[in-house]
Amino acid sequence: MFPVVGNEIYISMSIKLLPIGLIGFVLSVATAWAGQSAIQGVVKDAKGQAIKGANVQIASKDGKQQFNTVKTDAKGRYISEGLPVGIYRVTLVVNGAVKASITNTKTKPNQTTQLNFDLKPVSTAQASAGQKKGKHMVWVPATTGSHIGGSWVEVDDGAKSAPGTLNAQKVSAEALQQQARSAGNPNTGGR
Repeated sequence: MFPVVGNEIYISMSIKLLPIGLIGFVLSVATAWAGQSAIQGVVKDAKGQAIKGANVQIASKDGKQQFNTVKTDAKGRYISEGLPVGIYRVTLVVNGAVKASITNTKTKPNQTTQLNFDLKPVSTAQASAGQKKGKHMVWVPATTGSHIGGSWVEVDDGAKSAPGTLNAQKVSAEALQQQARSAGNPNTGGR
């Protein structure tokens, strides 16, 4: 009677969608095969002793996504497992203060990246000799009374400020009033 058209369309569509499904399957297997990574290490103080209870924060390189925060054990060891392969910012916080931050910790599939923190002080000569000139990141904590949290700020290692940057200093109200009194009124010629 009437030809069966619905089955022919179904078979034709199935044949066309088969390669797309196969590509999706291959991609999901490749992602699972790539595996996850981990970051581990030891945290030591200036005397070379292990630091217990320090927080090690694992975040995206730009700091916008927090992946994990782990605490060091009695021997100063930490490990953060199950991380996607990538480049991370690893920040060490001891007693609520940021002590170090490494912004380019790279992980590899199915491997553990070793990252130790040794907080030994270095002499000024060693620091200046081994230090590259350039820019680095500095943690600026939140201001008291502000609802804005702290943030990382890029700072030039040289003495000069970059064009367009602010050179702001915090002073007390008393110090500001004293400075204003000693300078005089600029509208009256300093009297």
